[in-house]
Amino acid sequence: MKSFLLWLSLACLPFCLSGQKINGKVLDDNNEPTAGAYVLNLSTEEHTHSQENGSFTLNNVSAGDTLQVIHLGYKTQKVIVKDLNSSIDIKLADWIFQLDEVVVGRNNRSLNLISGIDLTLNPVNSSQEILRKVPGLFIGQHAGGGKAEQIFLRGFDIDHGTDVNIMVDGMPVNMVSHAHGQGYADLHFLIPETIDKIDFAKGPYHADKGNFATAGYIHFKTKDRLDNSLFKLDIGRFNTFRTVGVFDVLNTENSNAYVATEYLLTDGPFQSSQNFSRLNVMGKFNTKLANDGQLSIMASHFQSQWDASGQIPFRAIDSGLITRFGAIDDTEGGNTSRTNLAINFRKTLDEKTFVKSNVYYALYDFELFSNFTFFLRDPENGDQIRQHERRQFFGFQTEWNRSTYINDVATLLQAGVGLRSDNINDNELSYTKNRRTTLEHVQLGQVQESNVYGYFNAEFEFGKWLLNPALRLDYVAGNYINALSPTYSNESISQTLASPKLNLIYNQNRNVQFFLKSGFGFHSNDTRVVLEQSGRKLLPTAFGLDLGTTWKPAPRLVTEIAIWHLRLEQEFVYVGDEGVVEPSGRTRRAGIDLGLRFQANKWLFMDADWTYTLARSIDEPEDAQYIPLAPVQTFTGGINVLKNGFTTSLKARFLADRAANEDNSIVAKGYMILDLNLGYKHKNLSWNIAVENLLDVDWEETQFATQSRLPGEGSEGFEEIHFTPGTPFFLKGGITYEF
Repeated sequence: MKSFLLWLSLACLPFCLSGQKINGKVLDDNNEPTAGAYVLNLSTEEHTHSQENGSFTLNNVSAGDTLQVIHLGYKTQKVIVKDLNSSIDIKLADWIFQLDEVVVGRNNRSLNLISGIDLTLNPVNSSQEILRKVPGLFIGQHAGGGKAEQIFLRGFDIDHGTDVNIMVDGMPVNMVSHAHGQGYADLHFLIPETIDKIDFAKGPYHADKGNFATAGYIHFKTKDRLDNSLFKLDIGRFNTFRTVGVFDVLNTENSNAYVATEYLLTDGPFQSSQNFSRLNVMGKFNTKLANDGQLSIMASHFQSQWDASGQIPFRAIDSGLITRFGAIDDTEGGNTSRTNLAINFRKTLDEKTFVKSNVYYALYDFELFSNFTFFLRDPENGDQIRQHERRQFFGFQTEWNRSTYINDVATLLQAGVGLRSDNINDNELSYTKNRRTTLEHVQLGQVQESNVYGYFNAEFEFGKWLLNPALRLDYVAGNYINALSPTYSNESISQTLASPKLNLIYNQNRNVQFFLKSGFGFHSNDTRVVLEQSGRKLLPTAFGLDLGTTWKPAPRLVTEIAIWHLRLEQEFVYVGDEGVVEPSGRTRRAGIDLGLRFQANKWLFMDADWTYTLARSIDEPEDAQYIPLAPVQTFTGGINVLKNGFTTSLKARFLADRAANEDNSIVAKGYMILDLNLGYKHKNLSWNIAVENLLDVDWEETQFATQSRLPGEGSEGFEEIHFTPGTPFFLKGGITYEF
């Protein structure tokens, strides 16, 4: 904390007298604000970036100077300054992505912006593909398609979201104290064709991202306005059918609105059909208000149901009991639904200041049937469990932003406050049989949890240096009413946590940037940890450190390398599948991330991301320090072609072998998968062919070291890898009509 205050004091020292300034705003073709545009004075080399509301302030400007405005995906614009006393509006026209237009500077999240190229060259066609856009992030589905994906990032088996903060239009996706697992993040309500931007960063370094943002965060923004309405139809193997409609219903100078819907059916490759169906409906309204205000309202509803074959042991296949796509218990599955309302408001107070606020509400239902151990606990009825909850949650956040100069020091100040409140009824774990009969309640109760927070963030740019100190305060309180207690029982827990952060960036020039990021973060524990009181902490902290560089060695080549370390404090974890609290000691993770984006010419793009991580438990014996399922080495890469209406994309993803238990005596096998996308667009029609697992490799999508008992086995059962087989060769074709 002392070093944090010292850096803050140094950053606030006066430098030299301020020169003349000019205020302006960067807009797109639809007069919408454009954030992150690089504004450069060609006469003085002074530069800045446009803020979220499109505004910018540039120092040391004289009449007659030429400003150059650069933004990836827009045509570079040059504007001559004529009047310093008037604000200047700069409009950018859409343009093909060109990496030679990328400027490295005053941006501590460079590579995530560049990876937006993938959304143009290789559009996402499923909810699973959305998360794979984040470099180094791997996912796995192991429950029939309707369950939230298992996530792996930066040496974490994040389960379903425990250590990554996920949001859509400012609305949280993660579920606290969820029936299945803490931080459960089901993104299936998001229609891929409505995504406008994906903002992400790794590590706990951003004050406005709170709970679960330890390994990183991912923020999706849906489109405010449509370029075209569209209708899309996809048909593929395994009786797969998907249709999407996105329709413009209002389009005026100041207001616009659209609706979107998606319907998906598939049986999957399993011998017992998945019978998976999903329906999404979404609408969004956006309008400009008087005095430079903007309001957007997003409403959506999602529901799905499915059957699942679950995870199976290798010994069942080796003995001939089942095939790779068979099941020991094919009565697994579930259903879920979510209704969302998100309202976002932005108001410009003056040329340097704006306020943005959002409020959200969600209604959520979840029911999941699983059987991980088969007949280990109950040889007669089997070990099926039911996890269920009904939830309502709401919240808001308000953030004040001011971009100004302190003498000649370009300064950005941000301050925000917010609240999230969850009310969870019938939070249940029960033993069941055949999804019909409840044999025994293990846990049943009501959870109420609230998170009140505030944060302050600042950026000071002096010369080639950018200093970014920040501080976040969180107060989390939870209550649990145990419905299984013979008498009324309402137990509570609360904790306050301060999370300081300090990032330092050095911009050598427009092509080289060095960064040092540091900060504390946290993920909350399940409120039901109050069931056991010894050594309990609701908010275990994490401390992260990143050292790296973003370098543009050639006009069309951008690389980023980061060496990082992340340490987690001791915590207690509520295991939703068993209804117990398990202690987990301190952990440390260290690794290296390498990313590369290369454009060979105007139509050929290449990308590659490689990570290596060492993840260990600190307090365990030396021969038992492995963290189960923590990724060690990952690689993703691709070749993308965009020419004369044709698009071609060949993608590879590699996940190396990793320990499945603490002493590495059981190993989860790695895999290497190739995916191919082919497309052609002519006028209003587009055709697409997608091939997953091009080489038809046998691979295990999710794996767990599990002790289970098959029919006829001894009472102790057997511990080995249980897995869900990855999708075999999968061919899907589609057609899209835009109007």
